Amino acid sequence: MVKRIRMRTLLVGGIMTLLFLILLTKMFWVQVIKADFWFEHAKKTWAAAETIPAARGTITDRDGNVLAMDTNAYTVAVNPKLIHQLAIEDEVVEKLHDLLNKPESELREIVTARNDKGEYYVDRQVRPEGWNIDKATADKVTAFKEELKEELKRRGHKKVDDVGIRLLDGSKRYYPKNSLASQVIGYVNKEGNAVIGAEAAFDKELKGQNGHLVYEKDGNRVQIENGNVDYQPAIEGKKIALTIDTEIQYYMEEALKEAYDKYQPVSITAVAADPNTMEILGIANLPGYNPNSYSTANTASFYNHAVGSLYEPGSTFKIVTLAGAVQEGDFNPEEKYMSGSIKVANDPRPIRDIKRDGWGQITFLEGLKRSSNVAFVKLGYERLGREKLMSYIKDFGFGSKTGIELKGESKGIVDFYWPKEVATAAFGQGKVLVTPIQQVAAVAAVANGGKLMEPHIVKQIEDPQTGKTQVTQPKIVRQVISPETSKKVSGYLEQVVADQEIGTGKNAYIKGYRVAGKTGTAQKVINGEYSSDKFVVSFIGYAPVDNPKIVVYVVVDSPNNPVVGGGTVAAPIFKKIVSQSLRHMGVQPKLTASEKQSGAEMTVTVPDLSDLNVSQAAAELKARGLTPEKVGKGTKVIQQIPKSGTVISASQRIYLITEERSKLTVPGMKGLALRDALEVCSLLGIRCLTEGEGYVTAQAAAKLNGEPVIKLTLQPPVQVEAGADGSEASSQNGSRESAGQESGAAGTAGKTDRSDSGNEEAGSGDG
Repeated sequence: MVKRIRMRTLLVGGIMTLLFLILLTKMFWVQVIKADFWFEHAKKTWAAAETIPAARGTITDRDGNVLAMDTNAYTVAVNPKLIHQLAIEDEVVEKLHDLLNKPESELREIVTARNDKGEYYVDRQVRPEGWNIDKATADKVTAFKEELKEELKRRGHKKVDDVGIRLLDGSKRYYPKNSLASQVIGYVNKEGNAVIGAEAAFDKELKGQNGHLVYEKDGNRVQIENGNVDYQPAIEGKKIALTIDTEIQYYMEEALKEAYDKYQPVSITAVAADPNTMEILGIANLPGYNPNSYSTANTASFYNHAVGSLYEPGSTFKIVTLAGAVQEGDFNPEEKYMSGSIKVANDPRPIRDIKRDGWGQITFLEGLKRSSNVAFVKLGYERLGREKLMSYIKDFGFGSKTGIELKGESKGIVDFYWPKEVATAAFGQGKVLVTPIQQVAAVAAVANGGKLMEPHIVKQIEDPQTGKTQVTQPKIVRQVISPETSKKVSGYLEQVVADQEIGTGKNAYIKGYRVAGKTGTAQKVINGEYSSDKFVVSFIGYAPVDNPKIVVYVVVDSPNNPVVGGGTVAAPIFKKIVSQSLRHMGVQPKLTASEKQSGAEMTVTVPDLSDLNVSQAAAELKARGLTPEKVGKGTKVIQQIPKSGTVISASQRIYLITEERSKLTVPGMKGLALRDALEVCSLLGIRCLTEGEGYVTAQAAAKLNGEPVIKLTLQPPVQVEAGADGSEASSQNGSRESAGQESGAAGTAGKTDRSDSGNEEAGSGDG
């Protein structure tokens, strides 16, 4: 028995010793041989990591007005398990459908979602409609949660802290100006990807670098007090300041919208730039879109025609041929030629002017004013010839990308060889296709003394980490023509606009400013053939001629009226943009002596300022050269004098009424017409005594039978003080007559343009 006991003891002891040895061996294997592996594995278990998202850099205009920024956003998440327990599936589906515009069937799938075991999930996000919603929508979701809690209490639930709906904090891209310059700015989608425009072109600079926080935690997932921490802060994206001027951009889009509604074209585009630096002041395209709601926009609205679309330029391209001919000494403005038609080489089909039988024997300067195709065939084909014409076209930048900092730029096509192709290229049709930005750069070279400049959309890039700012400097590509040639060509192009009898650009004339420009009307190619009723109409010009501050190109693709041309459609758009922009830039009109003597002072139509903030209303008036005067201490315009739609002298003040009558003090009324002065008095509820007729020259407070009154002294219009620009103010009747005459001229110009320039290139053998 003792022996048996000993054997059992030895056996058990041996087994225990063996197990202990195995354990020691395993421990040695784990803790020594595989120590590094298991240590790293343990660290992963202990460690918790959080990503710190980087703030995307802002995009501003040239004056610091924010165009794109990051803002708070929220994502809607639901707890299907809790929603099921509370039996509120129907309420949640119905209300979230209303708030997020997500189909009810898809919402029900999310709200009742289960895993493979048939258990309800406890967390599901509502995407994409509930992803990165704005604060206004998030507030509505929060209000709905509170309503649900109250409803559940009425159903008998004693305490309800959670209804299975929550909002996750996040951020998204926000565009405060909405659709303004949308194709230039682009947008960032909900996935955080930059898609088009400056957002995409400068994505690397804007997006910055995410940071991270890694720390050690215990079994309860609480950070260990003395544990290791790895913290890498996020690096904020760089700030991009564009060359865009928000005010000019606004003027452009307003002018385009008016024409777009009237003519319903396929698209309409405008580009404005400083011809001396080629900083882009504005790029506008319609149709457009709002980047804050990009998912609802038509894809055609995203396209930036200014840099990506190719057009046969039509007669605006004659500026290039003219510049080359003047530079080579081949243009004598007083030399005469026979207009009407011209044959090229052995081609039996003649190239014709828009007026098929021409205007008889006329000078080349008159041919320019009338936009004669024959004149430019003689200049470009016969005198310059293919090689020189091609050289000037390429020197002006056509056939190559301009280098503007936007994606999707086209280089255009310049490919003519045969005589007929050379002849039609001389007046902008055939084997010449250009982009609007190329046109602007080329005409800017004519305006600025002959220097082709590289266009820029970025003014500067600021690095918030280092404080360094990279400023874009003007870049001269080449000297294309001499300053002397530039001056001569500008003078000739000025006459195209200034000649109110035969100038095809007469509808671009702006009183008080010297404007140079050229119309264009090119037939579209449809199915390989020139269309007889589809045209691309355009106008390009700059002002003031003696010291150019702005060059603007307007191109309208297929207006709904086939009998209108560049002078009828595009020139008035140019006029509206440039007249407002020059005043915004502080360039005051200068009336000629004859205009002063005739009383042809600048007249302006008063805009509707109701419900605008005072600052907005003041900016709107200053852009039109008008002087605002705030009456009251309020911040919003509740009334204006004179009323909107009134045609007034540009030197007249506009009163912005911001408070109720009882709180107002009497403003200065010097310069007001009697009618408007009496309206101010009526508004204030104070009696006015008048002496004389015409405009107010003095006012004084007085009393009549103990009652406070305002005494106004008036004088006839011919004695009114000089306006802000130093020109003598005209009478109210004179202003109206002037406006009426201009309106009549515009109507006549519309008809003349169709016969003289509205279909200029259609007369060629190529159509």
